[in-house]
Amino acid sequence: MRNLRNIRYNAWDTSTSFHGSAITSSCWDPAKDEILCTLGPDAIDGRIRLLRILEHVSSECQEVASWEAPSPNPDLAVDRVVSLHHFADSLTTCLVLEGGDIVIVVESEGQSSSDSVYIEIKGSIDEGITAASWSPDEELLAITTKAKTVVFMSRMFDGITDVAMTVEDLNASKHVSVGWGKKETQFQGRGAKALKDPTIPEKVDQGIISPADDSKTSISWRGDGAYVAISAIENGIRRVIRVYSRDGVLDSASEPVDHMDSALSWRPAGNLIASIQRLEDRVDVIFFERNGLRHGQFSLRPPKDRTLIGDKIDLSWNSDSTVLAVTLDERIQLWTMGNYHWYLKQEIFTRDQPTEIVWHPEKPLRLGAAIAGKFVKRSYKRCPVLKRDSGKLIQAEYIFEVAHGSLSPPYDYGAVAVIDGQSLKVTSFRTANVPPPMAMFELPISSSAVDVAFSPANSFMAILHQTGVDLYEWITQQPKSLRPRLIGTTQFAKEHPGDHLSPLQIFVTETFSIHCLCSGREGLLIFSQGFDRSNGEFSPGSTMYSGSIFGFSRLTQAISEDVVAQDALGKLHGIANQADELYSVRHNSQLPWSEVIDLAGNVIAIGLSRNGHLYANTRLLLKNCTSFLITPAHLILTTTNHLLKFIHLTDVDLMEVPPDDPETDERCRSIERGGRLVTAMPTNMSLVLQMPRGNLETIFPRAMVVAGIRKLIEALDYARAFAFCRTQRVDMNILYDHKPTQFLSHIGLFLDQVQDIANIDLFLSSLRDEDVTQTMYRDTKVSKDESRTTEQSTQQNLASGDVSKVNMICDAVLSHLQSRNTKDHGTLQNIITANICKSPPAFEDGLRVVVTLMKEDDKLAETAVEHICFLADVNTLYDEALGLYHLDLALLVAQQSQRDPREYLPFIQNLHQLPELRMKFTIDDHLSRREKALSHLTDMNAHKEAQDYIVKHSLYLAALKLYRYDTTNLALLRGLYATYLESKSKYRDAGLIYESLQDYTAATRCYRAAGVSCWRECLFAAHQQTPAPAPDALNELATTLAEAVYEAKDYAAAATIHLEHLGSLEAAIPCLCKGYLFADAMRLCIQRQKTSLLSTLVDTGIADSLGSTTEFLADCKSQLLAQVPRIAELRRKAAQNPLGFYEGERAGGADVPDDVSVAASSRVTHGGASLFTRYTGKNSVGTLGTGVSRATSKNRRREEKKRARGRKGTVYEEEYLVNSVRRLVERLETTRPDIDRLVAALVRRSMVDRAKAVESLAADVVEACQKAVKEVFPGGKEEQKEVEQGAEEEWRPMGGDAVFADALEAAWRKQEPPVIATFERMSLLG
Repeated sequence: MRNLRNIRYNAWDTSTSFHGSAITSSCWDPAKDEILCTLGPDAIDGRIRLLRILEHVSSECQEVASWEAPSPNPDLAVDRVVSLHHFADSLTTCLVLEGGDIVIVVESEGQSSSDSVYIEIKGSIDEGITAASWSPDEELLAITTKAKTVVFMSRMFDGITDVAMTVEDLNASKHVSVGWGKKETQFQGRGAKALKDPTIPEKVDQGIISPADDSKTSISWRGDGAYVAISAIENGIRRVIRVYSRDGVLDSASEPVDHMDSALSWRPAGNLIASIQRLEDRVDVIFFERNGLRHGQFSLRPPKDRTLIGDKIDLSWNSDSTVLAVTLDERIQLWTMGNYHWYLKQEIFTRDQPTEIVWHPEKPLRLGAAIAGKFVKRSYKRCPVLKRDSGKLIQAEYIFEVAHGSLSPPYDYGAVAVIDGQSLKVTSFRTANVPPPMAMFELPISSSAVDVAFSPANSFMAILHQTGVDLYEWITQQPKSLRPRLIGTTQFAKEHPGDHLSPLQIFVTETFSIHCLCSGREGLLIFSQGFDRSNGEFSPGSTMYSGSIFGFSRLTQAISEDVVAQDALGKLHGIANQADELYSVRHNSQLPWSEVIDLAGNVIAIGLSRNGHLYANTRLLLKNCTSFLITPAHLILTTTNHLLKFIHLTDVDLMEVPPDDPETDERCRSIERGGRLVTAMPTNMSLVLQMPRGNLETIFPRAMVVAGIRKLIEALDYARAFAFCRTQRVDMNILYDHKPTQFLSHIGLFLDQVQDIANIDLFLSSLRDEDVTQTMYRDTKVSKDESRTTEQSTQQNLASGDVSKVNMICDAVLSHLQSRNTKDHGTLQNIITANICKSPPAFEDGLRVVVTLMKEDDKLAETAVEHICFLADVNTLYDEALGLYHLDLALLVAQQSQRDPREYLPFIQNLHQLPELRMKFTIDDHLSRREKALSHLTDMNAHKEAQDYIVKHSLYLAALKLYRYDTTNLALLRGLYATYLESKSKYRDAGLIYESLQDYTAATRCYRAAGVSCWRECLFAAHQQTPAPAPDALNELATTLAEAVYEAKDYAAAATIHLEHLGSLEAAIPCLCKGYLFADAMRLCIQRQKTSLLSTLVDTGIADSLGSTTEFLADCKSQLLAQVPRIAELRRKAAQNPLGFYEGERAGGADVPDDVSVAASSRVTHGGASLFTRYTGKNSVGTLGTGVSRATSKNRRREEKKRARGRKGTVYEEEYLVNSVRRLVERLETTRPDIDRLVAALVRRSMVDRAKAVESLAADVVEACQKAVKEVFPGGKEEQKEVEQGAEEEWRPMGGDAVFADALEAAWRKQEPPVIATFERMSLLG
């Protein structure tokens, strides 16, 4: 589908400087992008001139060297240059002459004077040379001599081998043809008659030599330089192509072919060797394989009014094997192949015979062509001689470009034009997807087509050919495109007489104006003409010289009337009115593929370089682009990684190139290897790509589809948006999520546009509460639209509320459907669907619609039941129908299920015989709706049955609500409830109910069983019993409770029980002293007038508390002195050698354990992963190596035990010690009030020295804790928040590795330090 478009054209004429001498050979200097050519020798002048053609705006020449080259052979009147090759690395040019001389010309770097050139004859072959060619790697020179030998020389011109070409070479290959490509080998249907062996052709060629054969010998190398092909006539028998290896070993010889010519070119890819076969009625380009067998052919197309039988034809492949150049007598044809069809893409009219074509070795589509002048009679030494007129050297460069129409809706017809000689193949892919080489329309052209262009709105199509321009009108009959109609033709000879124009490019606007870039005598010019639609004629043309402008840039905007051209520096020019207006935007350099877009006044120029660099103005977007298209919403491109990418069109600085992630980003998609973009149709949301073989593939990219659906929703075209969602399998929630407020306000329009009942049901059944615009269809374009932000905030508010999105849409649909005056079958079906699709489903509302239908139309009701049973589980519907107490509806639903009638018919018949309340009770009990069933028993006053039902199903709370005003039954129910709670071990609640029912015995039992928290309630209930319990029983109860609260360390409660219920002050005071309540103990001694107890019980209690407190503080101090330095040591070792500390590496590889690290076999670092990357790699898997067992819950529990123990020498030791210090500090902080009360009691009892000692010890411990907190917990809350905010979602390990990872995170995370206040000493103690 791609055409060849010219982007460079220059011609240099020898008549300007060298009196019309003919160009005899040429070659490229790839380092300088210049052509070297030779002039002479000829009959008049025996000198050889080596020239360098300098290409700027126009071509100039520089003479490198010149020397006399007399013929060394008397049989050769004038010597001839057989081969010319330039070695860019050594500035050396090698000339091989027919007389046998091999000459090198060495230039001096940086000097242009011919005096600094060194010329040397490196050697000579006395027999004379017929052909010569250097290998592509420039290491071997293959020469054929007039003595029928092949000579291989090295780069230093040392002979490698000398092989004779003999008749015996023809037996080198034993050809067995299998009829490749023959008609006889193709399937012709079952009815075809038995065919003879296709390997035996009807006619066997004998290798007859063509009468037009020039007897030349041709040499062509394969692209990799491993083999060389030589075409020569063998002793007048036939022309044969011999294939030699680079070592000079004969590999094969071609099969006999009648009338084969000397033209020879081996495709660089290596699969085909091309030659010419002249038949009686045509000339074919034929192909051979390396083994000498034929491999297809195609026929050349002759010019009008003549044949090609007498033309001198030559062949030449370009460097990347995509173009085959064929030279005829007065033109050069460029052929390409796609989908096994050969296209004639370009014809360069030369008027004279092209003598040689040289392709650039690095730029595949750049060529140089030497054109020989016509023979004229000249006088030399008073003797008439024939000499060619002035020669010409043409330099041209082409690009492959698809000629497609507008990509802006509604003009995106998918129009693509393919040039094929004098035929233009046009296809509208929006109408029909016609695969090449076929086409929807084939338009004849008077001469070979050069270029084709569509107007920005696809209204017109202009075809540029060799003699003029044809203007076609694009005709559409919605939605189809019809055959374009010719409306006007113009001829260059008529409009521009006196100058032969070589047309290059064309541009057409919507205002019937055409602009042609042509090459004339004075250089490049732009020829413009207007077309009058009323009379069908072109206005007189105008011309402006283009200077350095090399081509037109395509315009994306459909309504634009501008004409944009690009010059060699990348600047953009507006030339619509024959005035050169420079654009403010530009490219950094010349970009062959360029397109200009206008985004609301923001002009952006998109360009692609030859090496795949894609630019937006001067910003480089990416470096591996192979093709691109521009739609109103996207810049679409393909990459060398075989990915299709979409870039949102916005400001240049905001353009974001999606990453190579086709699995998660909708803007990136994988395509077939080598696929290129052909055209895009945003209206159809489709894209056409062409594969390397030539076949087409139409795809619907997700980014393009979703963007199109969004646009349709914004345009309120819900019908097409729904259709695309259905055909392209897009989640239909986008119809609401993209514009929620708009959808709800236009729900009626949506239903009217969709219309079809099944489609509305499909939409409702597809709804879910997820916002797909924030998940799977997130808009990746940077949006500045405030309305969109408002929509999103509105939707977020709705989502954050209690109303479900699904229910909101279903309610809106129901509201609209129920407001209709007439409700047909479809409306009722949609109403049912809307109810069933709610979350949770509104089964009752849907079934009530069926109940309404049952009263009106039984058949319609049956249809509705079938539909509702399709939407929901029929068993659930059956239960819901029973719940409505509508037995006929339940029977109708049951009939739609797979149930056996014997299962439900007896049950329903039994229900018919029951009273209404009993029937409702039976139904609700059957459906396990216990509370409703209990309410029916209450309504029937079946209280005894209700009590049994309550006990059976534990319906106490519901029963209490139902009987809250029935005092008698309420008390009974509360007693049953208390018994139930006591059986469930809820003793406190049971005791409260018993106490409220004045059953104090049961209440005492429950309170006592409830534990120490209810000792007050227990003693109260015990004293309220009737009859009152014995005093011993009360004392026993009080003693038991006192012992229980003492064990629970509630010393104040124990003292209260001993003092108030047992009357024992001697038992109460030790309890108070145990709880550090020394002040209360001393107060009670004075109150009860037992001062003797102060010295016996109080002082003893103070002494015991002093001992335990002193022991506790000493333990804290020793623990800090042991653990804090150990933590510092562990952290220092971890900082010095973290891998050895955590991974347990051994110095020298020995298994010698140290005191801090552990060799964890399941945590060995593999693949070079470091400690700090092992748990952050997102590509990690559950097992880190083949020798590591998979994480299991078993080893996780084992690892958790290791972590909890924190054994010395393990990686968990530091974490264990840090937590131990934290617990110590927190425990000390909780005991400080006790210490304060102890010090005060010691002072009050005149134990000042002891008070000072304990206070000093406590102050030392607190100070040590404060220092430890600073050392062990250096971080704070702010640092921890920063760490948490900076953390990314990472892969988490499993099993034992997960425990180790948690330990590492705990070590790296900054922990919040425990709080410890400063110890305040008592002022009395100093």
